[in-house]
Amino acid sequence: MNLAEILDFYDREVAQPIHDKYGLSQLEALRAFMNSKTYDMLANPQLEMWEFSPLAIFDMWEVEQLTQDPRNSVYLRDAA
Repeated sequence: MNLAEILDFYDREVAQPIHDKYGLSQLEALRAFMNSKTYDMLANPQLEMWEFSPLAIFDMWEVEQLTQDPRNSVYLRDAA
């Protein structure tokens, strides 16, 4: 699978819980995800973020919304 296909998968799988939990439209949820630091990290092939489940990526996005830094997520905090 190439990076574009991986990102497409995560776009759908992470935007859905954003939509469900925060009541944003599908497009707004997708934009919120794609305009995040979490997405920038996911799109960086050197970080290999696709090792994380979509729910872990959602957690990183949600932590970013609260703290401004996805690295505060429990999934990344202990990895440093």
